[in-house]
Amino acid sequence: MLEKTTEKFLDQKSKSKELYYCKKCVINNHRPITSLENKHRNGSNKPTTRFINKICDACRWADEKKKIDWDSREKKLEELCDKHRRSDGGYDVIVPSSGGKDSRYVTHYLKTKYNMNPLTVTWKPHMHTDIGLRNVWSFIDQGFDNYMVSPNAKLQKLLSKLAFENLGHPFQPFIVGQRSIGPKFALMTGAKLVFYGENVAEYGNRIEENYLPTMDPRLYTNYDFLKKNKSLDEYFLAGLPINKILKDYNFQLADFNSYSSPCENEISNAKVEVHYMSFYRKWIPQENYYYAVQKTNFEPNPVRRDGSYGKYSGIDDKMEDLHYYMQYIKFGMGRATWDAAQEIRTNKITREEGVALVKKYDHEIPKTFFKDILEYLDISENYFWEIIEKHRNLNIWEKSLNRKWKLKVTIS
Repeated sequence: MLEKTTEKFLDQKSKSKELYYCKKCVINNHRPITSLENKHRNGSNKPTTRFINKICDACRWADEKKKIDWDSREKKLEELCDKHRRSDGGYDVIVPSSGGKDSRYVTHYLKTKYNMNPLTVTWKPHMHTDIGLRNVWSFIDQGFDNYMVSPNAKLQKLLSKLAFENLGHPFQPFIVGQRSIGPKFALMTGAKLVFYGENVAEYGNRIEENYLPTMDPRLYTNYDFLKKNKSLDEYFLAGLPINKILKDYNFQLADFNSYSSPCENEISNAKVEVHYMSFYRKWIPQENYYYAVQKTNFEPNPVRRDGSYGKYSGIDDKMEDLHYYMQYIKFGMGRATWDAAQEIRTNKITREEGVALVKKYDHEIPKTFFKDILEYLDISENYFWEIIEKHRNLNIWEKSLNRKWKLKVTIS
């Protein structure tokens, strides 16, 4: 499905100098969609969300969800759990978890509703926030097993810095590790089932992807460089071939083990299935939050995060604030846009309210953790702003009469 719905749109962002917004939510036509990170390099462009009659795929899907027989989907979930429930004391299901609201909801629901024995696995954030770390430990304390993968810290910092410099995407190495951590632990433990929360198509990938219960295997097997006899020049990480990083920065291939993925044959031979909970249960992030608070004592952030008004989403890593700010620079969509768009689709706020929130918060720089980010990336403030300007998308930005940057078209 990914191949059919993505390849024809590969050049959409690079060719589009037009900027417009969805008539129903607040995202624009430069929003990127999921693609294979192992080919992503400096100068490459990701495919973008499809719009039909100025309505994005995410909003079209929100309408389609109203037609789904969710009782029938729940029955399918029950059958899936019955198929994979073990009697030997082993783990039935692997759930990648940050300790946040969504993974808590998925894990708790599978354990209490269907008597599954879940193992949660966590890819360690760049810099845990205090609230994020408390949420991880509080969930474990309630009776859930967890393994936390802490990749080589020296390499992780370098890759984050290189990804910031080359791609304007300091979060990319984290995403690479997080996508494959579930299937890797399934192979290690003998579990046959992996559950991620939502299909990203909920938010703007091709609408067709939502009709599949499972994740496209290429998304979690495309860094199989330890498994296949292929040149390391063919695998890009942080915008550079892995071979170049090895040569230029004095690392060994073994240092990259955490970022490697299984190969597709390993997954199919072991009969591991990677599913999305959003296929089986109607996915409403705010309802997941209420569930997590009531059932698992999840703590929201005491104050809103820079760039948005929200207090409960993406609160575990200090680097997330820079990640969303880079989205604003490259695509004209900051954190408030992402938060408001999904709340509009789930009828929690109106579009008019969403527009006001975007105008008020989207532009904010990541000031709360700014010094922490500079220290982690080992860069100066001047160099930070040089990289910001390097990645500013001039198709959508222009300077005003007072020489300040502004979007060529503002949301209304």
